[in-house]
Amino acid sequence: MAAFEYTALTASGRQERGLIEGDTARQARGSLRDRGLMPLEVRQVQERSATQRSLLGRGGGNISTTELTLFTRQLATLVRSGLPLDEALTAVSQQSESKKVKRISLGVRAAVQEGSSMAQALNQFPNAFPPLFRATVEAGEQSGKLDLILERLAEYVERRQALQQKVLLAAFYPAILTVVAVGVVILLLTYVVPQVVGVYSDIDQELPGLTRGLIALSDFLRDYGPYLMVAGIIGAIVFGRMMRNLEFRRRVHRLQLRLPLIGRLTRGANTGRFTRTLGILFGSGVPILDAMRIGTQVVSNVPMRDAIELATTRVREGGGLARSLGDSKLFPPIAIHLMASGEASGRLDEMLDRAADNQEREVETLVAALMGLFEPILILAMGGIVLLIVLAILLPIFDLNQLVK
Repeated sequence: MAAFEYTALTASGRQERGLIEGDTARQARGSLRDRGLMPLEVRQVQERSATQRSLLGRGGGNISTTELTLFTRQLATLVRSGLPLDEALTAVSQQSESKKVKRISLGVRAAVQEGSSMAQALNQFPNAFPPLFRATVEAGEQSGKLDLILERLAEYVERRQALQQKVLLAAFYPAILTVVAVGVVILLLTYVVPQVVGVYSDIDQELPGLTRGLIALSDFLRDYGPYLMVAGIIGAIVFGRMMRNLEFRRRVHRLQLRLPLIGRLTRGANTGRFTRTLGILFGSGVPILDAMRIGTQVVSNVPMRDAIELATTRVREGGGLARSLGDSKLFPPIAIHLMASGEASGRLDEMLDRAADNQEREVETLVAALMGLFEPILILAMGGIVLLIVLAILLPIFDLNQLVK
């Protein structure tokens, strides 16, 4: 049976949306009437068209990383235990609390029951399942090892989500601390300082240079602060639009790679994602050229993506993977050496996984070290700024005491 999305009216006139199964849309409408509902719209579950997605926004068929992780792990566990694929998809849809996951699970199940392979069924939902996911499932079906491939996919998605969460959690506290520190400094300069230094306006004595500078900065922020905020917002919007241009984005990403710490983080994160993806695809039986083509889609840095595309061309012409990637000088040497070792020993997929593990550990360590240094540096900087403000306020008082003596 196929799955249908419906919009119907209840007996009280309230609109209700949901999912229902049936052989045809007509049968689904009949089932709704049997339940006391008046069907307004019934349509078979499938990926929305490009026009509909553009009208509805980016959320069309997307599911979150957490939802994809849970879907993959549940499906892998059920298929691994010997449950037929359609029953496993039914169980996943019943277990999930997300309407999107329910809709997609039933849509995939309906396509499988109609005779499509799982990969073909997943292709109906390109926004929900990335190319890596679909290509790996297709390779698993062709090799007859779908259960093993799903297990490996589940581990990949869980590992990637765990890394993202670690990075976000590590950056969350410093980000909050930065916002609070900047807010406190702005509040001091725009409200507290003018109230305090106003008492010096009637003093004929010349104020110290530090105090005059603090008053000038405070006046500037009070007069032009809103304009600076608007200019910053406009600048961010303009920069975001300019980043849509491929050539401009390429220049920005090239500069990003040259920065001392940010460049190292960018190389490590992108190399880790690429080698992990390549290892899963190649280990699942996907040809190396197809695996490299799909692997470029998980690389966000444009120069590194260009280097992979050039390496793909060289591999197609008979070159080695490690040497083709190493010529760009954009990938960490240890990853290149591990690839070369894998090519020489015939264990390329294993070495790609090792390279991915190494890069992910390095990224985690580097992020933790940066966040560990950032917090005390920010606290010291905040203390220094507050100290300067206090000194600027107190220096005229010290000068008055000297005059009295």
